[in-house]
Amino acid sequence: MYRIGVLAIQGDFDKHKRMLQKLGQQVVEIRTADELNKTDALIIPGGESTTLVKFFNEFGLDKSIKQYAGSHPIMGTCAGLIVLAQSADHRSYPSLGLIDVQVKRNAYGRQRESFMDEIQVSLNGTSGTFTGVFIRAPKIDRCGKKIKILGKYKDDIVMAASENILVCTFHPELTDDTRIHEYFLNTFLAKDSG
Repeated sequence: MYRIGVLAIQGDFDKHKRMLQKLGQQVVEIRTADELNKTDALIIPGGESTTLVKFFNEFGLDKSIKQYAGSHPIMGTCAGLIVLAQSADHRSYPSLGLIDVQVKRNAYGRQRESFMDEIQVSLNGTSGTFTGVFIRAPKIDRCGKKIKILGKYKDDIVMAASENILVCTFHPELTDDTRIHEYFLNTFLAKDSG
């Protein structure tokens, strides 16, 4: 069992928490650097990226998360991806820059254009489909050389990873399918502890 931190500032953090508990993990809601440093991994959920960054800056979590990323896995979904990305369009604030991807915000439209559709994923060498829930979702426009593409919706990159960072443009926690959270736990934490 791992001790997984879920950033609990806004957004759908409770859904991530329930998914992880379903997988038998201990979950800690993270709002401070002290809480963060007592975990094995971190999930940054969806929400509003500008609000997340404002909170990071106000409470010094930006520096803490960057330092934490040096030795711990992090997963970011939707807005979590945006704040982890190297760059994003129409962003007036600095990101954490922890994964070498460029992101287009609201790539599929605003709230009313939100949708669900099947995406193609490749997890541990096994290809299949996963129901992607896209809510004001970004898409990944560019990946650095060391980025592994793990999921696509049509021709769009919607899931990717670097050494210790996993990002999704969609919301895997809004389904009953635990495979992406399991992949994060079994691949990133097992690698980290081994």
